[in-house]
Amino acid sequence: MVLIVFAVSVSTASLFWLRAHAGVDARQAFAPPPRAGAEFEALSSGMATAVNVTRSPDAEWLVRAAGQTGIPERALRAYVAAAVTVKDTVPACGLGWNTLAAVGFIETGHGTYGGGVLTADGEVSRPIVGPVLDGAGFAAIADTDAGTLDGDARWDRAVGPMQFIPSTWRLVARDGNGDGVADPSNIDDAALSAAHYLCADGRDLTTSEGWTGAIYAYNQSDTYIRQVRDQATTYAAKAGSREK
Repeated sequence: MVLIVFAVSVSTASLFWLRAHAGVDARQAFAPPPRAGAEFEALSSGMATAVNVTRSPDAEWLVRAAGQTGIPERALRAYVAAAVTVKDTVPACGLGWNTLAAVGFIETGHGTYGGGVLTADGEVSRPIVGPVLDGAGFAAIADTDAGTLDGDARWDRAVGPMQFIPSTWRLVARDGNGDGVADPSNIDDAALSAAHYLCADGRDLTTSEGWTGAIYAYNQSDTYIRQVRDQATTYAAKAGSREK
């Protein structure tokens, strides 16, 4: 089972369509990585929080953390915003932005797979479409969106920087940038949707069971879970693990 895996040469499966395939069961709980910290813009009052205000990462911190971690600034901003939003809406989840970033890195290199980049608006500069899910080495998932998202009217394919199949996108899609449209090829929308997916079913990602269950839902592979944990741990070490 293969999806686009930018960071490793080992073929692994993506979260959203491997669930239909009898894959390798994760038989152990992995300790969650430290949660990376972030620095946020202060409001005019000097406070960093206010009612109904989503905090934005501080511009200087964003540049510094992007340089330290190698995460593109545009992607990092989306991961932090998604984690902050979920912290406000699902406070018991405990999702760190570095876990989201690790998933995004392994799936598509933060939207850069195939030589693309993220635009200022958070769109991928070229479509990122996973393998045809026709049962030939992958799960067989017949088309569910008439090819609207993935361009394939016969079989489904995962799309975008966080690699959603159309049927899953229909269930978890979120509008992360407030433009009124949920687009799997937009990093803001994709990151927020992935964050909600990871936090589903009342998971507590500060626990080994909760964190492992979240990543296992994304990809039913011990190897993949280890890769995400190791990458998220690296990001926390480079960016710091104390939120300011």
